[in-house]
Amino acid sequence: MLQTHEAVASLNSYFKDKFLKTRAQSMVICEPLEIEDFVVQPIVDVSPPKWHLAHTTWFFETFILVPNLKGYRVFNPDYAYLFNSYYITAGDRWTRAERGHLTRPTVKDIYNYRKYVDEHFLEFLSKEEITDGHLQYLIEIGLQHEQQHQELLLYDIKYVLGHNPLFPAYSEMVEHENREHKQRWISIDEGKHQIGFHGNGFSFDNEKGRHTVFLHAFEISSDPVTNGEYLEFMESGGYSRSTLWLSDGWDWTQKHQVNSPMYWVRNDDKWNHYTLGGLKTLDLNEPVSHVSFYEADAYARWAEKRLPTEFEWEVACQKEEPEIPASANFVENGYLAPISSDDTQFYGNLWEWTESAYRPYPYYKTDEGTIGEYNGKFMMNQMVLRGGSYATPREHIRSTYRNFFQPHLQWLFNGIRLAAHIQ
Repeated sequence: MLQTHEAVASLNSYFKDKFLKTRAQSMVICEPLEIEDFVVQPIVDVSPPKWHLAHTTWFFETFILVPNLKGYRVFNPDYAYLFNSYYITAGDRWTRAERGHLTRPTVKDIYNYRKYVDEHFLEFLSKEEITDGHLQYLIEIGLQHEQQHQELLLYDIKYVLGHNPLFPAYSEMVEHENREHKQRWISIDEGKHQIGFHGNGFSFDNEKGRHTVFLHAFEISSDPVTNGEYLEFMESGGYSRSTLWLSDGWDWTQKHQVNSPMYWVRNDDKWNHYTLGGLKTLDLNEPVSHVSFYEADAYARWAEKRLPTEFEWEVACQKEEPEIPASANFVENGYLAPISSDDTQFYGNLWEWTESAYRPYPYYKTDEGTIGEYNGKFMMNQMVLRGGSYATPREHIRSTYRNFFQPHLQWLFNGIRLAAHIQ
């Protein structure tokens, strides 16, 4: 169907508004940082904030401006090498583990780079009517991509500051009181269910391939596991009982001497934990976070339950929260921490580990071209998480969204929801 001029103008206006909003949010996240914070890379999984700002800019320059804006000149030819992440077909890349070595270009240079690309992108929108469907998709991918990196920015900032012995605060946090945990169990009957994205709006390629699955009757917790409940697991010897752990998980705990969630600190016979607001006394009613898949799986086994599959999670979410509730805890709320609330918290708050390996759906097809490297090539040795976190933008998430990380990682904003078969 041909797009009318009015429809195209409306789409251009949508892209302009969302581009300005999204790009500004990255700057807002970085405002509390000192200049020294922008370059630090303590581990390979953490990228310096400066790199995130440059990489998301490189994405728009490489995939939108270079092939589509006539006469466009790249800001700096060396930046493609420095700030490409994993797009092999886009050219050579600087080593991921050495991103923190890049003291130059400076933070000032990167801010100028962002300004240059932003101005040219807005010029492009003012000159061109975006009628090509593939180009529309690429622009939306660029916006979604930057939102993902904004969340990663907060993960990485917390890691950098939370592993500083002074435990400096990133920002003041919105005060809230976590209610006492009142768990109930949500029952789902045996039957066939439709899984995967359908309808209008954006989705990533890994959500597509809508298909039917059969689920046995199961129940799923209305609330995520709390710090207090996880502390019971620890105090009962959970980290020393090899029978609770997957073999890889047990080896991981022994090799890295893991005996608590990341950011938990034992002082004066009392547990504290580092938050984006600094070091605080552990709130036993707050949902536990910063646990690896291995820890989540071991806790579930200790509790005589299990983690839900990603299909069970999706079906339960759509039953209990067919729409995102107003109370859901997203980045816009400003809590900068997980909270307990009266809703079931399927959306926002914390990404929730599932027991599902990240694999393609039936009929899955990668996107064409370089952008096809976005998701598909990571469908091995990763576990699926669902739901979003307190660092996720509200407009970014949906019930079919599939996040994925390696099972040993703790630094992301994740938590635990339990499930069980109904006999």
